[in-house]
Amino acid sequence: MQHPTRYFLEQPFFEPLRRWGRQDSIPDIPLSSTIEAMDKAGVGVGLLAAWWGPAGALIDNDEVASFVRQHPTRFAGVASVNLARPMDAVRELRRCVRELGFVALRIVPWLWGWPPDDRRYYPLYAECIELDVPFCLQVGHTGPLLSSETGRPIPYLENVALDFPELRIVAGHIGVPWTQEIISLATKFSNVYIDTSAYKATRYPADFVEFMRGRGAKRVMFGTNYPMLTASACLEGMKELGLGEQAEQLFLSGNAQRVFKLPDAV
Repeated sequence: MQHPTRYFLEQPFFEPLRRWGRQDSIPDIPLSSTIEAMDKAGVGVGLLAAWWGPAGALIDNDEVASFVRQHPTRFAGVASVNLARPMDAVRELRRCVRELGFVALRIVPWLWGWPPDDRRYYPLYAECIELDVPFCLQVGHTGPLLSSETGRPIPYLENVALDFPELRIVAGHIGVPWTQEIISLATKFSNVYIDTSAYKATRYPADFVEFMRGRGAKRVMFGTNYPMLTASACLEGMKELGLGEQAEQLFLSGNAQRVFKLPDAV
């Protein structure tokens, strides 16, 4: 999830999302509204992501840190960095983890036009391993007005998993239309996980639900992509998935607690 600033929401490539959400104007969203949306759905802790693209920070790491300081028991920070300058990016990641207490790094490949096996990512993967934090990215098609090619799990993300077996990888947006590819990677590699951000439970593909019920019970974690979707909307139809008590607990909290090393890890 992200707490969106007006500058973030105004980006031209988000036009389809505004259209899908029937937004005629761009609202100012106070931090209290994000907390209220979490409370409504019973969400205790949210991972709050920064955004960085070729034009610079869309949501700055220090902005995210300020949100976390206001609600330290409700948010954990997720860093983003300037992929075009890998060593500056490594230094910023170190600062975010060591000084700001962030728990992960997130890069959005479609924003840069570089797939995750591009050489520019590799120093960051090594640093994530050294800092013991996961790397998060989006897989699957791109809703915003940019190419989806970077979201193909195979071969791009598979190459990363092969090269960095110690790197915890969290692939968001369930991989549609290449869902079977991301399921195959989460089955093949013990360090690849999937989050369901940007999808309501009622829209999970049948083969994905089957994976969650069985061998993927410890591989999938809940996500929202707020403010595009609230947690309440994403949880609609949750009980109809038939996960069972243990698989549901792992999906909603246990897997994320373990992978991101949050308090009360299971």
